[in-house]
Amino acid sequence: MASLRDIQKRIDSTSKTKQITKAMEMVSASKMSKAEENAKSFVPYSEKIQEVVAHIANSNMDTAHPMLEQREVKKSGYFVITSDRGLAGAYNSGVLKKVYETIQKRHQSTDEYTIIVVGRVGYEFFQKRGMPVSKSILGMADQPNFNDIKELASETVQMFADEEIDELTMYYNHYKSAISQIVTAKQLLPLTDIEEMAGSSSTSQYEYEPDQEQILKVLLPQYAESLLYGALLDGKASEHAARMTAMRNATDNANDLIDDLTLSYNRARQAAITQEINEIIGGVAALE
Repeated sequence: MASLRDIQKRIDSTSKTKQITKAMEMVSASKMSKAEENAKSFVPYSEKIQEVVAHIANSNMDTAHPMLEQREVKKSGYFVITSDRGLAGAYNSGVLKKVYETIQKRHQSTDEYTIIVVGRVGYEFFQKRGMPVSKSILGMADQPNFNDIKELASETVQMFADEEIDELTMYYNHYKSAISQIVTAKQLLPLTDIEEMAGSSSTSQYEYEPDQEQILKVLLPQYAESLLYGALLDGKASEHAARMTAMRNATDNANDLIDDLTLSYNRARQAAITQEINEIIGGVAALE
């Protein structure tokens, strides 16, 4: 049995760990609230640009555009959103497992795909496995703005326009609630859901200058970039929620461990007291 001093040291160290996890839980809760607000505030812009793009693309005019047309897939692109730090439960492992399994199933060679990754955890994961990472961002802010990802998003969309890749799929954690984040895979390019978008859009009428075709050429890349940014905001809210939950679980586990150690300490202390009483009684009996 461990000594009283050893048990007390474990109780003290666990108590300090609990203080840290509790503080991290509170910090993550604050960040999650702000990230959730950012993600929700971006929705109206995303819906409006989607509505305009759908209205133009489904009008009677000829709307041929490379981003709307499917072509033979010679090389696939995967846009993966992870975090720069751990201690977030299954936030990173879930999305990385899904991407890894998809790539292993679909591709026989590294020449058949490339990866664009946000976050140090994902970057190191793919690097260790010798998987091609063509572009990356490390050290993303906890509350990112569009300028933080604008260059990467623009370059990624341009890769499709230049036919460096023939399709692009996003992998990220969708924020459903503070306790639920869903690993999501969504095809970004080509934009094949324009008809569905039109069906769900409003019946607003627009006048375009200089003309619809020119505006579509500008809006389609911006729309694709906005989808990437929206996924990043969604992923950040999920990251903070996952870390908050993980730290809460760690705090609860620390409390349970402290309770068990306290019980063991009391039992050991009682045994020591009993032993001392027995020794005293034995000593008295020997002197009689």
